[in-house]
Amino acid sequence: QVQLVESGGALAQPGESLTLSCKASGFTFFRNVMHWYRQVPGKGRELVALITNAGGGYKNYADSVKGRFTITRDNAKNTVYLQMHSLKPEDTAVYYCRTTISGVEYWGQGTQVTVSS
Repeated sequence: QVQLVESGGALAQPGESLTLSCKASGFTFFRNVMHWYRQVPGKGRELVALITNAGGGYKNYADSVKGRFTITRDNAKNTVYLQMHSLKPEDTAVYYCRTTISGVEYWGQGTQVTVSS
């Protein structure tokens, strides 16, 4: 079955960096567009970044993270990454990866990122 497992969330201080990973299984990873979302309590999920399939030639970012976050993928490892630099307290959220297969959305369980001094 399709599985997405996020990891790498942690407590970080403002200005620090973290890298999140999302390990995928159960589908042909290189064919799928992959997304990172985040959610804070009481709000809906916000799209943070996406990367197209295969070579990942197209990437898009939320305005709030442009220039600080980078999404990449390693098709050999079935993994998508989110490198986060210059972290801010407002980046605090649960981060999820997502993909869509035949019109069905699949989500991971999320990983908590907390940015605080």
